[in-house]
Amino acid sequence: MMSSPSLPTTLESKEDAEHNKICQDYNHMIKTLPKGNGWRVQHLYNYNGFWLDSSTLKTNMLLNTYFKPQPTDIFLASFMKTGTTWFKALMFSTINRHNYTFSNHYLHHHGPQSTFLKIDCEDYPVHDFTHLPARRLFATHYARTLLPPCMTSCRFVYVCRDRKDVLISKWIYLSKLRSKDLAPLSLDEAFELFCNGVSEYGPYWDHVLSYWRDSLVCPDKILFVRYEDMKKQPLVKLRKLAAFMGKGFTLEEVEKGVVEEIERLCSFENLSGLEVNRKGVEKFGKLVEVERQGKSSLEKERLVIGETI
Repeated sequence: MMSSPSLPTTLESKEDAEHNKICQDYNHMIKTLPKGNGWRVQHLYNYNGFWLDSSTLKTNMLLNTYFKPQPTDIFLASFMKTGTTWFKALMFSTINRHNYTFSNHYLHHHGPQSTFLKIDCEDYPVHDFTHLPARRLFATHYARTLLPPCMTSCRFVYVCRDRKDVLISKWIYLSKLRSKDLAPLSLDEAFELFCNGVSEYGPYWDHVLSYWRDSLVCPDKILFVRYEDMKKQPLVKLRKLAAFMGKGFTLEEVEKGVVEEIERLCSFENLSGLEVNRKGVEKFGKLVEVERQGKSSLEKERLVIGETI
């Protein structure tokens, strides 16, 4: 008597089959999506209205299948190069202010990037965050409409920045990471692509609006913050940020200057002086000169790219 083919019976085998199905769907879909010129890699793909590279697109498909949010999760969402690293430092220090002293803080020995898990990075298994304690901190560059609907129960802080600064900082940053097999991307080329919406996670304004519109409907779930406002009124905006995250400052803390201590700890002047932040691509407060080819002349711009991370 012939036995029937075995079926997946364990959770692991079912997940393997599901994962294989996603990979098959991805391999088929990637051949049919519209392609555009990438800033870091050769091609970007238009997926549900936004431009992603191939690995980030695949990660998004896995995210929508596997990610299991918790009501206490807090997400920092942003377009690339809008002040994400600074906000990571501010948010982490605010939430964990009772776990460290200002004289021997976590940020004295670790970069702000390590304080949040980035869910759009293929290095992380997006379905395996269950071991983390409550009030998990995640960061993402995905537009709101690309995230799983189940995330609507979580709180999001969205950072918006002047588009001109975003363009310049993104071009400088991705030019450093651009494949050496590709010709350099000029600022003029980047400008045209950016204006046409073709850049990693773009179009920029569609990205911003995807969060801004939802922030009007659900202000208790999405806090929309302008980078420039945080620069102008850091103490006021930091107190609002803390309250939104459910870790508002007490009157005693305010009187003791805890808000000022956090602002000072996370300032560019302080973080840029730490050895851990003077290494790698994302540096704080580095003054660079950029040659921009104009139509009639060559002009140079001095930009503090550390303030646009």
